[in-house]
Amino acid sequence: ASGFGTGQLPDKEGQMYHVTGDNLYLIPTAEVPVTNMFRDEIVQESDLPITVTGYTPCFRREAGSYGAHVRGLNRLHQFDKVEIVRVEHPDNSYNALNEMVEHIKEILRELKLPYRILRLCGGDTGFTSALTFDFELYSTAQERWLEISSASNFETFQANRLKLRFKNKEGKSQLAHTLNGSSLALPRVLAGILENYQTENGIKIPEVLVPYCGFDMID
Repeated sequence: ASGFGTGQLPDKEGQMYHVTGDNLYLIPTAEVPVTNMFRDEIVQESDLPITVTGYTPCFRREAGSYGAHVRGLNRLHQFDKVEIVRVEHPDNSYNALNEMVEHIKEILRELKLPYRILRLCGGDTGFTSALTFDFELYSTAQERWLEISSASNFETFQANRLKLRFKNKEGKSQLAHTLNGSSLALPRVLAGILENYQTENGIKIPEVLVPYCGFDMID
């Protein structure tokens, strides 16, 4: 039910791990359990926006991915990821999407990693999303761009499945808009740091992370 509510099912069965004995799926992203916290909820308009962050392990089969580009930290069947989810008033959801994009940009700027942003066309956007921005990190080792994050506005698609509503100023129930973004997929961030901070003396720790690491160089 949780996967159906967010649009992972029926769609991404081939990418998810199914525990047949319990008829359950391992979560592919924290978007699924976090967004489903609001299933069948009617919130007040004054409660909006509702912002939630989830830090979880994620499990993906990466079915159909083969070859040299899936090795190392490129594609992992289990990885940690920070997810940001927002429940928004329909009038503000695209402003919220822009805020989420700026939030992800600021993290990558502070890490001083080379990135670019793609606005996905209709053919590349998943059927759940109205608008998606993908963030890509440049891999100096592979000389190609790798997706590092994405931010999407689902408008009422997920809310309609979840029956997630809010009472507007007239006291009537109205479907909310939901948004989510990866902030960030941690293994590829680590790969980006290892690749882009190489020096003759070792790997330099990004300045913004030094206070958390307690050291500034990996020999």
